[in-house]
Amino acid sequence: MKFIDYPNYIKKTWLFLYKLGAAGGCHQMPERSFRFFDMQFPVCARCTGIYLGQIIAIPFFLTNTVLKLYICFLFLVIMLCDWLIQFFKIKESTNFRRFITGNIAGIGLMGLYFNIFKFLLALIRL
Repeated sequence: MKFIDYPNYIKKTWLFLYKLGAAGGCHQMPERSFRFFDMQFPVCARCTGIYLGQIIAIPFFLTNTVLKLYICFLFLVIMLCDWLIQFFKIKESTNFRRFITGNIAGIGLMGLYFNIFKFLLALIRL
């Protein structure tokens, strides 16, 4: 990773975020990552979408809006299909498509977490 003349605090912050992205399990492949000026995003396009989708989902769940379980799984399957299509070289995925399917999966994942949380809360209240 290279840096042009950025202040030291920006370089240190970006490197910290980059290490955090690696710790989260992202492959961080340069060709599958967005760039901000000359700096590669700390996570790939799909992980960026997943994280953003999870953030977008939080207000819905704070207002007690729950996605049905089949919708959560459908959202996750959409990303899986995109991955499988790319893996089997049927069609190369683009960063935009990775981002969109990751975003949808992030919402589905948060919905799944929220459903599990509600189920466990109901068990505790028994």
